[in-house]
Parts: sequence; C-alpha cells; structure tokens
Amino acid sequence: MIVSAKEMLTKAKAGKYAVGQFNINNLEWTKAILLTAQEESSPVILGVSEGAGKYMCGYSTIVGMVEGMIKNLNITVPVALHLDHGSYEGAKACIEAGFSSIMFDGSHYPIEENVEKTKELVALTNKLGLSIEAEVGSIGGEEDGVIGAGEVADPKECKMIADLGVTMLAAGIGNIHGKYPENWAGLSFDTLAAIQELTGEMPLVLHGGTGIPEDMILKAISLGVSKINVNTECQLAFAAATRTYIEAGKDLEGKGFDPRKLLAPGFEAIKATVKEKMTLFGSVGKA
Repeated sequence: MIVSAKEMLTKAKAGKYAVGQFNINNLEWTKAILLTAQEESSPVILGVSEGAGKYMCGYSTIVGMVEGMIKNLNITVPVALHLDHGSYEGAKACIEAGFSSIMFDGSHYPIEENVEKTKELVALTNKLGLSIEAEVGSIGGEEDGVIGAGEVADPKECKMIADLGVTMLAAGIGNIHGKYPENWAGLSFDTLAAIQELTGEMPLVLHGGTGIPEDMILKAISLGVSKINVNTECQLAFAAATRTYIEAGKDLEGKGFDPRKLLAPGFEAIKATVKEKMTLFGSVGKA
C-alpha cells in the first residue's frame, strides 16, 4: 500500500537523515527501486514527472503498477508515490488517480498566485491525508522543458509558503537538475540555514541530487534537508550498463536479445545506485 510521505519525512527530519526520491521511468526502474528499499529496510519515495507520466500511459496505469508490485514483491517498507514538479492540473489528476503525495511547482507564478493555488491544494490533500510539496525559487537546469538557472530562494517567501501548511518545501539553493556544469558555484548553505531558521520543523527538499559532492549532501542534511531527489544518476548508470552489455556482443549470444536479459545489467546498475544513495542519505534501516 502506498502511504503519504509525511510520517517518513517527519522522522527523517528528527533523525537527521534524508529519504531519497527516486524517479521512475518504467517497470524496471520501479521494480529495482522497490526491491532495493526492501533489502535496505529504507523508506522510499517514487517520483513521477508529468513527462514520465505520459510515457507510462497515464497516472492510473502507474498507480496500478506500483500497487501491484508492492503486493506481489511483498514490499513492507513505507512507499510514497509522488508527482514531481506538478502543474496545478497535473496535481489534481494525480490526486484523482490515487497518488499518495504530490508536488505543486508554482515557482514560475507570481508569489501571490503561487500562494493561492498552493492553499487550495493544501486543503484538498489535507482532507485526503496526502502529502504535498511546494517550491520556491526555481531549481536550475531543465525539467520537462521548464528551464531554471539555479536561483536562490528568498527565505521570507519560503516561510510564507511553509505557513500555508505544506508537508515539505523545495527551496532553490543553487542546485540544478541533470549534470552540473564545470563552473557551478556550489550550494548556498547560508540560504539553507536562513530558510531552516524560519521554517523550523518543516522537512526541506533538495532537488537535483545527481552530482552534488557527498560532503555537500551531508551538510545539507545536517541543515534540515530531509528529502533528496535523484533521477539523472540512475539513468546514467542504466545507460552505461546497457552499453557495456551490447558492446560486448552479449545480445548476440544465445537469447541475449530477450529484454529480460538485455535490460538485466541496467536493472542491477539502478539497484546499486539506489543502494549507494540510501547509504549516503542515512535512510538504511529506518523503515
């Protein structure tokens, strides 16, 4: 059964560790992440971007797949199914389809409109017992065609959104989606500390977890980050393992072309990446 992310993140914040949100793209991704969470006894958040939602044939298809896997793989650790960078319409569609958590990304609206729409979705998610993430200050890089330069959020605006009753807050602190450029200035810990001071108990979210040095990740967790999003890193690991398999000619040996064999190395690479991240974030054994 999928659960709200509220309890797992409240525990993470109190325990000074973070829960990973790993974005899913297909069956292999979902199965690899769920099995690793179970093996490591770690809570986990499955992230779905709107683009991946379309690719996987809609939100109800995804809910059916995830619920079926939880049941048939005997997954007992807490699993949240979360819409990543959702539009207002996307958030409503996911609530209807049976997601347990949503992100409403209103960071591109004027702050007043962001507040208005967030308020309405908070009321709806509270009534249904779902968790909701809001964003202030856009995260750099590109996510489903939305391009941000890695702005740094205004701590006062963060408090304004936090006070609306959201479960968790994603604040831009110079982080970027995808690979980091050579000239990246690093995370702004002063901003993070200021946001943490104003938002108190609220779990903070770090987007763009791929490529941030480990010491920065650990420092961010110590300053109140309780949820870290990982997507690109699993994609790169999957692609590299698949490339190695094909370049070694394995797909031409026997039934090596069978997708169950062809995709197996990539599947294992996702598992290894997720395990590494869960260990770094400190969520192992916390289910």
